[in-house]
Amino acid sequence: MPPRPRGGREDPLAAYRAKRDPARTAEPVPAAGSPLPTGNDDTFVVQEHHTPRGRTGERVHWDLRLERDGVLKSWAVPKGPPTEAGTNRLAVPTEDHPLEYASFAGDIAAGEYGGGAVTIWDAGRYATEKWDERHIIVTFDGRRLAGRYALFPLDDGAWNIRKLDATPPPVRPDAPRPMLATAGELPPPDEDDRWGYEFKWDGVRAVASVHRGVLVLTSRKGTEITVRYPEVARLPAALTGHDAVVDGEIVAMDAAGRPDFGALQNRMHRTGPEVPRMAAEKPVTYLVFDLLSWDGEDLLGVPYAQRRERLDALGLAGHRWVATPWFPGGGAQVLAASQENGLEGVVAKRLNSVYRPGLRGPDWRKVKNFRSQAVVVGGWRPGQGRRAGGIGSLLFGVPDDEGRLVFAGHVGTGFTDQDLTDLKRMLTSRTTSPFSGTLPREVTRDAHWVEPDLVGEVAYAVWTTDGRLRHPSWRGVRDDLEPDDVVVEP
Repeated sequence: MPPRPRGGREDPLAAYRAKRDPARTAEPVPAAGSPLPTGNDDTFVVQEHHTPRGRTGERVHWDLRLERDGVLKSWAVPKGPPTEAGTNRLAVPTEDHPLEYASFAGDIAAGEYGGGAVTIWDAGRYATEKWDERHIIVTFDGRRLAGRYALFPLDDGAWNIRKLDATPPPVRPDAPRPMLATAGELPPPDEDDRWGYEFKWDGVRAVASVHRGVLVLTSRKGTEITVRYPEVARLPAALTGHDAVVDGEIVAMDAAGRPDFGALQNRMHRTGPEVPRMAAEKPVTYLVFDLLSWDGEDLLGVPYAQRRERLDALGLAGHRWVATPWFPGGGAQVLAASQENGLEGVVAKRLNSVYRPGLRGPDWRKVKNFRSQAVVVGGWRPGQGRRAGGIGSLLFGVPDDEGRLVFAGHVGTGFTDQDLTDLKRMLTSRTTSPFSGTLPREVTRDAHWVEPDLVGEVAYAVWTTDGRLRHPSWRGVRDDLEPDDVVVEP
């Protein structure tokens, strides 16, 4: 499997395209003739791939992909890459994949090539020691794959992958799931002095674990997202020589210095070689608002006010890290300041509250300046004019108490061209409506139904008496939420 010269006549992705219909698969399928992107030949990904197996089960294998000459060189590894020195595993070469595939995770429709569920098992960077037709030797720097590996062909056309050294993967503490806030109103004035107030930041929640100088970012769902935000990996001076776990929000700022959730959308799903360029062009900022652990000391049971005081004392700033302000009491003034500065709102936290990982309770309240609602996408309607042939609007709903998806309206504004392109790739077609009950005829006559597994967020004017959102506008995908997490916000 020698390297292929850039700019040659042969199309390295021809076999990949021949097996896939871009109108049916959620996978990225670059148009024929598209120039190959230029990368650093240092990105790797291992994807866990579950495919149906008759009526009773499923098959699972792992796909190893290495960036090389503008594509991902790929091998199917039936038993997964070895993690112990001296171990060999079968690795079957497959067709080259586009670089965009390094960030792909989702469902491939049944009946399509490779139909099944794909998740990212590991991702990161690698360094090349040798690459020719008979030997590939690389060093991985991932969460599960670490150290030197060799790939070499066998006589029957298959390959083997072998771990050459005993380098263990980095030992990192498990990050707690973020504590969640309940939507509501400000505490009453006679309780105001029992609460602390923070601005609500319009970004993506992330817990940062720092161990021996290495950072791991995990999402609200517990997914590792470190590779998406390399600019945050440079730690501020306050963390030098220390281990810590902190809670915060990753945000993209607009020209006025306000969080811009739309600008963040293009970064939320990226793990490929384009990430460093995007990070350099428009870097994100990690806003830190809680300290959960310090040099092995568990602070989850410490009152919020004390955790904030200890966080402030660190002077945590620099290299895209900022500790956010907080205010003991004065909730009405903090909310007014958030409105004046065009922020999303405030979060009120009881001064004596402990940190409850993954739980939503009354000790934290989010108070918004505008109405927004998480929704589950269940279909789309074709566009007209410049949107002809693609998505014109999305049909969405909110699960009821019994888990049924109840239709709540459709949204056709707030999308960028990139949003519409990405959404078409993320949605998985189905033949029947996922919504409970009967939908209006004007909606169903041209609807395209999809699996209800994508969560987005809309801004809106009001809930109508018949359970619909009036004047919704698309704000973006919420990949930090599962459909079961979606509830009606007060």
